[in-house]
Amino acid sequence: MSENKILFNTAGSLDTISADIGNLANLEDSKLKLTPDNADSGLAKLVLTLVELIRKLVEKQAMRRVDGGSLTEDEIERLGETLMKLEMKMEELKKHFNLTDRDLNINLGPLGDLM
Repeated sequence: MSENKILFNTAGSLDTISADIGNLANLEDSKLKLTPDNADSGLAKLVLTLVELIRKLVEKQAMRRVDGGSLTEDEIERLGETLMKLEMKMEELKKHFNLTDRDLNINLGPLGDLM
């Protein structure tokens, strides 16, 4: 069983320490908890988290290409429409599975939040 600890830091301000304590308190809420009773919703949460991560990565890459000038106007238009439709579908799926953006932001322990 791993424990989360706040190490004493003389350079840290009270606000920083307070934020660290708040992050630890929210750590349990952001972990993926699969049980036989919630396997469907847990799996949906995991899949939608991965899809959202990939969607954000694709969106960033698309913006780099647009900013770099390597796309035609038609390609930019199609890309924008595709990304918009994907975002709308994600919102629909989150609503269907009763998930929020916060639910999809899984905590990776020492690495921090996924998104």
